[in-house]
Amino acid sequence: MNFGDILDAWERQTARALGNRRKGTAGQGSVRKDSPSPKPSEQKQHRKSDPLTEWLRVHEVYDKDTILDATRERPWERRHRLLHTRADAVIDLHGLTRDEAWHALELFFLNSRRQGFEKLLIVHGKGNHSGSASVLKHLVKTFIETCPFAGESGHGHASTGGTGVTWVLLKTQRNP
Repeated sequence: MNFGDILDAWERQTARALGNRRKGTAGQGSVRKDSPSPKPSEQKQHRKSDPLTEWLRVHEVYDKDTILDATRERPWERRHRLLHTRADAVIDLHGLTRDEAWHALELFFLNSRRQGFEKLLIVHGKGNHSGSASVLKHLVKTFIETCPFAGESGHGHASTGGTGVTWVLLKTQRNP
């Protein structure tokens, strides 16, 4: 029995239960007054369960949304949890040149993503010993803006280095 047959049987059952008759011409599935009534055994079978319910019982159907909700953390819950936890990994860029710091950040982010880390901490300093502005702080900001899997970022609290430290939440990885 295919799904089309099940739907036809369901339509016949609900039309009969409600006292409705399908409209149409003879030979196209219409119910005629002179057509034989269903056998008592067929009526009992239809009363036990309708064909649609029977098909759903036989073919394992599940609600994917309830399964996802039960197993997956909502984005705002993830963000709240990560903002209030320590970083999974820390890198210190003090004493590095721009090119060395950029290369170190690339490796750090790639390795962190491979290991499934969610929150990273980058120590770049406040730029007190720089001639003009903070070189590494600007470099870190540029890197985060161009990195495809770097998400939300911000500066640490005064107890963790203040503006000399940047935290980054990595975007969640999607399974293909």
